[in-house]
Amino acid sequence: MLYRLLRPLLFRGDPEQTHERVLATVDGLSSLKGFNSLSEQIFRWESPLLETQLWDRVLPNPVGLAAGFDKNGRIIDPLFNLGFGLVEVGTVTPFPQPGNEIPRLFRLPEDRALINRLGFNNDGLESLIEKLQSRKSHGVLGINLGKNKDTPLEHAGEDYLKGLSATHGWADYFCINISSPNTEDLRQLQEGDQLSRLLEQLCSQREMLDREAGKKTPLLIKLAPDWEVEALQQSISRIKAFPVDGVVATNTTVSREGLTSPLSRESGGLSGKPLLKSSNKVIKTLYREIGAHIPIIGVGGIFTAEDAYAKIKAGASAVQVYTGLIYQGPGMVRELKKGLVRLLRQDGLPNISAAIGLDEKTAV
Repeated sequence: MLYRLLRPLLFRGDPEQTHERVLATVDGLSSLKGFNSLSEQIFRWESPLLETQLWDRVLPNPVGLAAGFDKNGRIIDPLFNLGFGLVEVGTVTPFPQPGNEIPRLFRLPEDRALINRLGFNNDGLESLIEKLQSRKSHGVLGINLGKNKDTPLEHAGEDYLKGLSATHGWADYFCINISSPNTEDLRQLQEGDQLSRLLEQLCSQREMLDREAGKKTPLLIKLAPDWEVEALQQSISRIKAFPVDGVVATNTTVSREGLTSPLSRESGGLSGKPLLKSSNKVIKTLYREIGAHIPIIGVGGIFTAEDAYAKIKAGASAVQVYTGLIYQGPGMVRELKKGLVRLLRQDGLPNISAAIGLDEKTAV
């Protein structure tokens, strides 16, 4: 309720500046005695029906935060206090970079969407590791890795390997971002021999790091929603050839189909409600091909519990939100979880795991 009153004021300002002010405010408040416990009391709500397993970790719920919201890991603990089952920080690149020219973030309220062309603006690996050292929460933390803009595509693997090595001791899983539309030619890494070469490098390095650490850290690939059917099938076949531990589906889209906002012509990646169907389509394809072997984390267009449930029934083991959180505020996390419990009971299912891939299972 409070966020509904605040949102018109927040939406008057520049989207990126407003986001930075919110992060700075939460960061400052989190250092005050009692703030974290108070926010946890207000926002946290769990049900045993939502407990789910990803790899060797049991999550209290399958609702996560997507990469991009907290690029530099500034407010990890407060985010977990909102009740997320997992939080993904980044995208982080080996070295700090400013990203693309401003303005580069746009609200499309008519379409319940955002367009961003941020371009992996972040403070770099060294800064992120400093933040991770002061982390107190114990929730599942993903680190989303990218390449620096000035790194040639043929050397992109070197950047991802640097990120993998530097953060191996801090990540509960890695997400390799090869699908942002805002870094020139990056999406070429999703396909063909370039994808295979990258996966070979990453899986080999991860195996060595895991052996030295005595524990396995899952490696995920983040894919785009913009695919021809045959091209997606070919990339899935290449992913299956390597010990990849999961897929995040999907990143933002370059499509502008059905938009009504006057800002819809801005270049960049579109997120929010218009992405729901195309993201779910990719999730369904992935689940049919690899869902029996590795988990899928569904992202794109979640505003309601019904949206999240649709992704889970399409094949997602967990989901992530971002744009919906911008529009609906921190109470959204609790409402999603309560809604998921309601939908499980409505369908007579014993727990959230029973809903994973239900659409495909009932179609057979």
